[in-house]
Amino acid sequence: MSDEPDDVHYDRLYRDTVRPPWEIGGPQPALAAVLDTGVRRPRVLDVGCGTGELALALARRGLDVTGVDISPVAIGQARTRAAEAGLPARFEVCDATAIPVPPTPYDSVFDSGLLHSLDRRGAAVRDYLALLPRLTAPGGAVFVLAVSPEAGQGWGLDAGTLRAAFPEPLWSHVTVEPIDVLAKVDGADLRLAGNLLRATRSPAGP
Repeated sequence: MSDEPDDVHYDRLYRDTVRPPWEIGGPQPALAAVLDTGVRRPRVLDVGCGTGELALALARRGLDVTGVDISPVAIGQARTRAAEAGLPARFEVCDATAIPVPPTPYDSVFDSGLLHSLDRRGAAVRDYLALLPRLTAPGGAVFVLAVSPEAGQGWGLDAGTLRAAFPEPLWSHVTVEPIDVLAKVDGADLRLAGNLLRATRSPAGP
């Protein structure tokens, strides 16, 4: 793991003339498939939003979307995209382990590749997972897309690890399904084995 701070690391990647591999021109296909049917409305948080591809897709569906990312460069690009598209999505620079808890929690929270990135870089995974129940409204939905160790990249999160991160009584209806995670490398599409977790914030949880 690099000693480079996360904000500097990701700023450098987003400044590069070659797009980061996770910037694929839209939401991950596995998440795009749930946007019209699985999202709890109206308030949605996109954690680790990057340049806003998923957040803007949600905003186009009339949702009240906030995207957060540790990279000021990515957030600047996301704001530009939102303005050019005439979409009211909000984008803020923020560490995922220190997101302010709003008076009204979010009805849906999306994590498209953040949890596996925190785990890969040895970041404060526990702090992030402890914050998620406070950000999610009772009965709200959380979606986590992660690369699997089966992708052969030397890192990733398997189904058991993901389930263990969302225990009762805080979470209910936890499911994990195998999916493909799309990346773009040197202009070519690359499909990696992945997992999609869905969980509901339990109203009975603390």
